[in-house]
Amino acid sequence: MRKAEYEFSIGVRLTHWIRAIVIAFLIFSGFYISYVFIAPEISAEPTLFLNAKWRAAHQVAGFILIACFIFKVYLFIFDKHSRKELRSVFDFLNPKIWFSQIKYYLFLGKHPHLKGVYNPLQFASYFFFYVVLALICVSGLVLYAHVYHEGLGGAIYDIARWLEEMMGGLANVRTIHRICMWVIMIFVPIHVYMAVFNAVKGKNGAMDAIVSGYKFVKE
Repeated sequence: MRKAEYEFSIGVRLTHWIRAIVIAFLIFSGFYISYVFIAPEISAEPTLFLNAKWRAAHQVAGFILIACFIFKVYLFIFDKHSRKELRSVFDFLNPKIWFSQIKYYLFLGKHPHLKGVYNPLQFASYFFFYVVLALICVSGLVLYAHVYHEGLGGAIYDIARWLEEMMGGLANVRTIHRICMWVIMIFVPIHVYMAVFNAVKGKNGAMDAIVSGYKFVKE
């Protein structure tokens, strides 16, 4: 017998799917900004500004990603429905669960009983993902502040210049931004594969949980 268990809150699920859509758009638009592969229709009027429009859309999507990142961190720490995510830290620090989890992935043992939502390997990979996500957001803000010197750009300009110096100059900031993008592009298919692997092998609706919020565990 299995029973439904509430795994992910509506906030976690919404930020997950919004973030997924935004990241896909940011990758596409980021490639365009780096290498313009779409040309506007030839016109004598200087009002097309296709590259500027793509850059503006990229920036809007970037701020949505930053908002999702901040909200997800807030949920992880303070949301009562996300306490199980926070308890994953104890599983991550338990060598016995690490050993059992590796055996499970090698088809040599059963899945260990977890206190939290994520197994140690998942937690480690997600932690790394959010570090990279934070770095791509910060480097993006540094680049933004160098284009827009008023409003938010003006407010963060001084700290952006300090961060630029810490990263070794504006050229390095762009390089770091691109490297983070490639890391995310590599992470995403691995994440999808492992999610499918756990759902198929565990037969507990693990992938359904990120849609409905519920997975089904043995009583």
